[in-house]
Amino acid sequence: MTRSVYARRTLIPVSTALLVLALTFAVLALVVALAAVLRLRAIQRQFMALWPPDQRRDALAVLTRQADRSTAIERRVGALDARVDGLSPHVAAALRHVAVVRYDAFGDPGGRLSFSAALLDDSGDGLVITSIHARDESRTYAKGVLAGRSEVKLTPEEQQAIAAARTNRKDA
Repeated sequence: MTRSVYARRTLIPVSTALLVLALTFAVLALVVALAAVLRLRAIQRQFMALWPPDQRRDALAVLTRQADRSTAIERRVGALDARVDGLSPHVAAALRHVAVVRYDAFGDPGGRLSFSAALLDDSGDGLVITSIHARDESRTYAKGVLAGRSEVKLTPEEQQAIAAARTNRKDA
């Protein structure tokens, strides 16, 4: 009998200790769960602030839609890059370097009505257009230009217009 009394005496403190330990873990689990719920609510508030009330839906649906949009935009940017790369040779051949030299052809001050205009591409090919204005008449000439030079003799004003166009000056 002494054994059973002894067993009862030791069993009560052990079961009490286990009960206290279990209650401690339960309270700790409750605190962790409460913290998780509070954090989840904060995240939900932040998430809801991203969209207007009429567009709030399931997070997965919204994120999937955004991912689809991002993929579509990436495809469009890739297609535009390919188109730009295809346009590069055409841009180099475009007459995009332009300069105009205005002058008085016969020395009399008349408002600098005569001009020479150079229109060149990136390699210096293109043309020079010259218009000489006099009191009684006006004459216009066009001369081809290859690599900044012409087979036909160029006037000083035409040479000046070509030089200005090759250095991208708009008005010489």
